[in-house]
Amino acid sequence: MNLKLRLIIMNFLQYAIWGAWLISLGAYLGGQLGFTGVQIGSFFATMGIASLFMPGLLGVVADRFIPAEKLLGVCHLLGATFLFLAAPQTEYVKLYTFILLAVFFYMPTIALSNSVAYNALEKGGFDTVKAFPPIRVWGTVGFIISMISVDLLKIDGFKFSQSAYQLYYAGGLSLILGLYSFTLPKCPTTGASESQSWVDNFGLRAFALFKQRKMAIFFTFSMLLGMSLQITNMFANDYLTNYFGAMDIYKGTFGVEHANILISISQMSETLCILLIPFFLKRYGIKNVMLISMFAWVLRFALLGLGDPGGGVWMLILSMVVYGVAFDFFN
Repeated sequence: MNLKLRLIIMNFLQYAIWGAWLISLGAYLGGQLGFTGVQIGSFFATMGIASLFMPGLLGVVADRFIPAEKLLGVCHLLGATFLFLAAPQTEYVKLYTFILLAVFFYMPTIALSNSVAYNALEKGGFDTVKAFPPIRVWGTVGFIISMISVDLLKIDGFKFSQSAYQLYYAGGLSLILGLYSFTLPKCPTTGASESQSWVDNFGLRAFALFKQRKMAIFFTFSMLLGMSLQITNMFANDYLTNYFGAMDIYKGTFGVEHANILISISQMSETLCILLIPFFLKRYGIKNVMLISMFAWVLRFALLGLGDPGGGVWMLILSMVVYGVAFDFFN
């Protein structure tokens, strides 16, 4: 099989797993399970917790002991196991525990999949700067297709996006990618981390940058915008599906019945807005581009708060379109 096609399949599945539950989990937790806002937030905090140390830890493992493509496969197989175990749980503590474990093994796979792709492209004689972006964009396509799929699929009248079926769906994709990973081009260990301390491996020296005023301001705004992103991931679907769905005037509207599809416009916009970045950077500079992103986040939430699935659906749609600018222009 063509090398680029193999890597496209890997990226497609990598982000399809995430798209199967990231945006719709909040609606399931707040709707069918009746969890509180704090409880819902704790599930999404697992990604931040895992990202603090798991990528660094498994990065060392991939450098020293286990080839990246094999470690990628093991992580996805373990992730699939924990997603399958999480799906039938309805009690908060048990469900949280299994989701936490699934996320612990998913978050490092983002970096691992990139390492596998870059290594394979370099060995294949490709310019990674030019060859990787068209491959990576298929990850976003996979994310969007998963969002739409869980919105449309039903079993016994239960939509995947509003039930535990989304976790089974994500687990199935993770199982497929886990097995597929063992067929990917070899990415041998290099021992690159052996000369580095654990402080370096976990990037802890980066905290020294807070001593620089400009970097401290940048990191502070980065954290605030990261919080804004997670608020969208956590509650946008719950807001449309359960908040508006409880009002008779909005029952049966597209925004309530197909919230995941409506929200997927955000990811579509994200894909297209990437193309605008070179023009805006050249015309306005990096500082102004970041300011545009911040104002776009304000507009995103204003439109989301003022809109509704009825006559105000145009504001919801515009909110999703603005998300592309808000996300891309800062990231």
